[in-house]
Amino acid sequence: MSQGRWRIVTVALVSLIVLAGGFVDTAGAQSKPEGEMRWALYVTLSPVWFDPSEVIGQLTPFWILYGLHDALVKPMPGNMQAPCLAESWTVSADQRVYDFKLRGGLKFHNGDPFTAEDVKFSFHRAKGAKLLREKVKDVEIVSPTRVRFHLHEPWPDFMNYYGGLVSGAGWIVPKKYVEKVGDDGFKKAPVGLGPYKFVSHTPGIELVMEAFEGYWRKMPSVKRVVFKSVPESTTRMAMLKRGEVDIAYLLDATLAEEIKRDPNLKLAFSGGIGTYYLDFLDQWDPKSPWHDKRVRLAASLALDRRGISMAETLGASRPTGNVVPRTFEFAIPLEPHPYDPAKAKQLLAEAGYPNGFDAGDLHPWPPYFSTGEAIVANLGAVGIRTRLRTMERAAFYSALATKKLKGICMCINAVYGNASSRLSQTVPAEGAYTYGAYPDIETLYRQQAQELDKKKRAAMLAQIQQQLYDRVRFAAIYDYIWPSGIGPRVEEPALMLIDPYPWSAPLEEVRLKKR
Repeated sequence: MSQGRWRIVTVALVSLIVLAGGFVDTAGAQSKPEGEMRWALYVTLSPVWFDPSEVIGQLTPFWILYGLHDALVKPMPGNMQAPCLAESWTVSADQRVYDFKLRGGLKFHNGDPFTAEDVKFSFHRAKGAKLLREKVKDVEIVSPTRVRFHLHEPWPDFMNYYGGLVSGAGWIVPKKYVEKVGDDGFKKAPVGLGPYKFVSHTPGIELVMEAFEGYWRKMPSVKRVVFKSVPESTTRMAMLKRGEVDIAYLLDATLAEEIKRDPNLKLAFSGGIGTYYLDFLDQWDPKSPWHDKRVRLAASLALDRRGISMAETLGASRPTGNVVPRTFEFAIPLEPHPYDPAKAKQLLAEAGYPNGFDAGDLHPWPPYFSTGEAIVANLGAVGIRTRLRTMERAAFYSALATKKLKGICMCINAVYGNASSRLSQTVPAEGAYTYGAYPDIETLYRQQAQELDKKKRAAMLAQIQQQLYDRVRFAAIYDYIWPSGIGPRVEEPALMLIDPYPWSAPLEEVRLKKR
C-alpha cells in the first residue's frame, strides 16, 4: 500500500475513534493509580462518618464521603451544584416535582448496580434530613434510571438541601448491601460509589482507602490514601517533616512559621466555610446576665478579632459580623463590632455589673482550644470571668445538641448552602443547636423559606440577618482560614478546588509528583 494511502486510512481510523467517544483522550490514555498519599488529621475519625445517613449538622464527615461515596448532585470545582450520579434534573412548572435522570451502568464497589431504588432508600434513612422529609411528599421510582421527588408545596431550597452538604440525603448507599449487613455492619465495611474503596479502619489510628478504577468521573491518580488520626499538632508537624505523612492539616501559627522557613515544605491556607461565633446559651433565661443585650454587646466589643486571627492563623482568618459568609447567596455584609474594651466596661456598668460578673463555663468547639483560651482572656480583661471547659468532640456534639451546655459556646457554623440553610440550625426553635428563638424572626424565617419571588426572599433574609446582628443574638468572630503543611512528594493537594471547602476534595484530583 502506498504511503499516501496509509495516511488516508490512518486519518479515517483516528476519526472513527474520536467519533466513537474519544477513548484516545480518556480511559486508554490514563495511567493506572500509583503510590500512597497520607494525611494527618486533627481529630479521631468516627465510624459514623462512613455512612452518609449519619450526617447531622457537621461538615467533617465529608472528608470521608468525598472518597467512599458519591451524590446525585454535590459541590465540585466551579459548580456548587454539579450533576454527578444524576446526569440532569428538571423542575415542574409549579415547582412541586423534581425529576432526576440517573447515570446508567454504574456499579457500587461490591458490584451491585446503582438504581433509583438506592436513591429512594438512601433518602429515607438519612437522619439529618428531617426538614427534607417534611417537605417531600413522595419519592417515586419511575424507572431504574429515573427518580421523581414530589413536594407538598413549592420549596425554593430543595436543591440547596438535597444537592449540597447540608445533609447526606443525596449521597447514595447500596440498598441490598445495607439491608444484608445492617447499619452497624455497613459502618464496619462501607460500600459506595466514590473514587475510593474502603480497605481498613483501625479506630483511633487510621483509615485506608484504595482507588476504584471504575469510578465514572475519572480514574484516581493515587493508588492508596491513608487518613491518620493525629490530635496533637506538634506530632502532625513532626510526621510531616519525617515524611510519614504528606499533608498535615490545621497547624498553629508557630508551626506555620516553621514551615515557611523549611525549603522542603509548603504552607497552604484553606477554609472560609466555618464561621467562629459566640453563642450566649443562657440569654433566653431572664435571670441570666446574658439576657441583657448590653452584656452580649460588651462581650463582642471585648473580642480582639484581628489579634486572635494573627495568633491562631497568621492573620488569614477574616473578622466578620455575620455568621453567614459573604460569598453565600442572600448574605449581607456586616462588619464586626470594633475592639473596644473601654466601651465594653461601660456597657457592663450600665447593665449593673461595674465589677464584672462570673459568666460560668466557656465551651470551645473541639479541637480549637487555644482560640477558646484567647477568648477567655479577652472577656476576662473587661470583667467577664469564664472558665474554659474542654470536651472530646463526640461528647461536645452530643451535649450541644441535647441542650445540656450552660454558659457560652465558642461555636462554629459550617453549614453549606445559602443564608437560609446557614441559619437553619441556630435560628428556628427546632434547629439542632438552638437554645431559644425570637418569635418575630422565626415567623420571618418560615415565610422566606416559602417565598418563590427571589427579590422578596432576599429582602426577608437580609432583614433576618440584620436583626440578629442588632440584637446581638450571636457575636460572630471570623471566617476561619487555617494553615496546613504540604510535603515534598505532593503535586496537587486539592485544597480549595471546591471554594469554599477546606479539605482535600475531590479526592480523585489529588496527585503525587512523578518520580
